[in-house]
Parts: sequence; C-alpha cells; structure tokens
Amino acid sequence: MISIPSLDDERVAPYRWVADPRRLEHEGLFVAEGRLIVPRLLAASARPGHWAGSAHSLLLSPSALEHMRPLLEAHPQVPAYVVPQAVMNELVGFNIHRGCLALGRRPVTPALEHTDLSHATRIIALEGVNNPDNIGGIFRSAAAFNADFVALGPACADPLYRKSIRTSIGATLDVPYAQAEPWPQALDQLKRAGFRVIALTTAATATPLQRLTAEHARIALLAGAEGTGLSDLALAAADERVTIPMSGRVDSLNVGTALAIALYHVSLS
Repeated sequence: MISIPSLDDERVAPYRWVADPRRLEHEGLFVAEGRLIVPRLLAASARPGHWAGSAHSLLLSPSALEHMRPLLEAHPQVPAYVVPQAVMNELVGFNIHRGCLALGRRPVTPALEHTDLSHATRIIALEGVNNPDNIGGIFRSAAAFNADFVALGPACADPLYRKSIRTSIGATLDVPYAQAEPWPQALDQLKRAGFRVIALTTAATATPLQRLTAEHARIALLAGAEGTGLSDLALAAADERVTIPMSGRVDSLNVGTALAIALYHVSLS
C-alpha cells in the first residue's frame, strides 16, 4: 500500500489511459473497476491458469483502502497505490465514485481451434455482438447458468473493455472465451466436436424454444447482434433455428436477454 504524492508519479502513469481503451489494449492492459470486481481480478490472478499473475496494480482512495485492507493484505505481491479521491478523478479523467480501480495484464486471447472443449457441454457462440454492455450481460448470464465457454465470432466487443467487465460483474474473468475464426467455418469445428449448434432468431418459422429438448448432450447457442441478427451464412451453418415466442407487443428481445432465457432453458435439460 503505497501513498502517491503527485499526479506525475510514473508508477500510476498507466491510469491516465483508463478512458483510452485503444491505448490500454496497445499496452497490454485492461481495467477492472469497483469493489465487487477488483477482488475477482485479484483472486483470478492468484490462481494457476489463464489469468495467473494478471493483476498489475490497484489505485484506491483512502476510503476504499479501509474497506479493502484485508483483501490487499492477502495479496501483498500486487502494489496498491493510494491517492485522494480528487487526485484519482483528475488522474483518470472522470469521477471514480467508489474510489477503486485496478489494472490487469491482458492474457493472449486463444483461438477456438486451439481450445480444448472436451469437458464443455453448454457454450455460447456470438456473431457481431459489438455492444460492450451486451457482451458483459451475456458473460454474466453464462456464469449464472453455468455455461462453459463463449466463442467470439467477427466484430464482437472486447470482453476486457471496462464496460464489458463492469456489466458482467467480473464474469469475463471467469467464463473462458476464444476467438472463433475463420467465420462461419468455426461453427463447423463446434459441430465436429459434437455440439448441436442452435441459432436464436426471430423468424416465425423457427422452432419455439420450449420444444427444444435435451436429445443432444452438447449444445452451442448461436446469437447475433440486435437489429441485424445472424448472417445468412451463420444461419445456414446452424443445425437448428429456435425462436422465443413473444406477445407481439415487441418484435425482438435484447440479445443478452434472449440468451439468458435460452441458457436457462437448456440448463434445465
């Protein structure tokens, strides 16, 4: 726990990039924000595996320091820089109202073709989901309903973008994911691995979700961006198309909501 006397202290220089995700990514860093998420980063960093050693440092206000002192004492290898709240806000460029930030080192995102899915039974595949709030919500639902994995197709938002992590309540640090390229050929890889690829669509001709049964032990739920939905190529690569029946007062659901409903359904089967 290190008191920082000046905004010019080089030890906290990377925190000037918190509002600049491209610079952070270029430097191999990401931001975890808040008193619920920072502990998840520290825990993941302390475990063997993909996230081992990923916690770079913490930036805390004095009040956050007192709240989190027992946690910090359990992770003495991670430097915690303490600054007044006003100094923190000036350093990062906006109000950090809970006074708690951390930087993490980005691990390399694996390619789907190099990922071991032998123990997975429920996964999510995404195409063009470029809204970080939706990505975060999808990872949160994946954790809630015990999905094993997320395959990120083209034009998906970064799971380690600050808003993605915050919306997921840290689930992007828990649910494994990989880049699914080339697309949509990556869906064929899932099928060869024994997954039945189920595309979520609003098409009236699709099978109602409640009729989807557990005849296949391994299911990959495929979803696309709101508005555009799944591409014709992705739909053609799916084994089955499923829709969630609605009242007719709206024509579609948020993609994160739709996946949460579908994940709940398949988690019961």
